[in-house]
Amino acid sequence: MLHHVTLHLARSKQFPEGSPRYGYEITAPLDDEGHLDQEEWSDKRAYCRVRRFWADEGERQGVLVHRPGGAGGATWMIDYNQGRLGDEEAGYHLHQHRFVEGEYITIEDDDDKPYTFQIVSVKPAEPGKAGGHWR
Repeated sequence: MLHHVTLHLARSKQFPEGSPRYGYEITAPLDDEGHLDQEEWSDKRAYCRVRRFWADEGERQGVLVHRPGGAGGATWMIDYNQGRLGDEEAGYHLHQHRFVEGEYITIEDDDDKPYTFQIVSVKPAEPGKAGGHWR
């Protein structure tokens, strides 16, 4: 089932309290235990959208993709321009993580710098609005 997942930057040296000004909103297929569901993603990939918000830099729109290779035989990534290589952001072991409120995940930006995020919200996607805009 598709879910809307909201991530906020977790505590770090630069942000001791974390920051809701940096993060992601992701529409992704999750199984009953909160893991990314590759099979459902294959059927609904057109709805698996990502909005990255990054303080004063504005936002970027992308898609959630699953690519062969990497740890566990595949890598979940955020792709901002599917026609161009090099702008992707890779998730760190996302195939193992549960997407439930309070958990943490790591995403590497397109410069391979890792950032840790806390999952602050996981809600079922509304029918007809899967992959839509959040504003």
